[in-house]
Amino acid sequence: MYEPLLHVVLFQPEIPHNTGSVGRTCVAVGAKLWLVRPLGFRLDDYYLRRSGLDYWEQLNWEAVDDWAALGARLPLGRAWFFTKQGTTPYTDASFSAGDVFVFGRESAGLPDELLEAHRDRLLRIQIRPAARSLNLSNSVAIALFEARRQNDWA
Repeated sequence: MYEPLLHVVLFQPEIPHNTGSVGRTCVAVGAKLWLVRPLGFRLDDYYLRRSGLDYWEQLNWEAVDDWAALGARLPLGRAWFFTKQGTTPYTDASFSAGDVFVFGRESAGLPDELLEAHRDRLLRIQIRPAARSLNLSNSVAIALFEARRQNDWA
């Protein structure tokens, strides 16, 4: 298993296809995937494995029961919270190895208590008002490849 450059946290993901796709992107970039329960699918879900293709076996990943359990396993001092409520563009943040990228549920995003507790760490991916949001897996890819671009990781 590879040593992760970054960490991606999916807070209570609901759609297995998205999680599988995020896992595939994590392998491509060298990030560890963290899943915070409850999940909207089973971890042996056919669609999760199918969307991750044969990359799932190469993925460094872990599932935890809740936010407190995540904090006990993963230092969150360098966590960035991606939300449409953020005012700082993700391109204005300076990413470095070990950073944690946190994404919320597909239907509801991150809970208000997390957003309130981390107001200075909220990032936004700018999109036109005509679109309500981006797909979760697309958002993760945008963020991870920006971190990779900033740090020139080969």
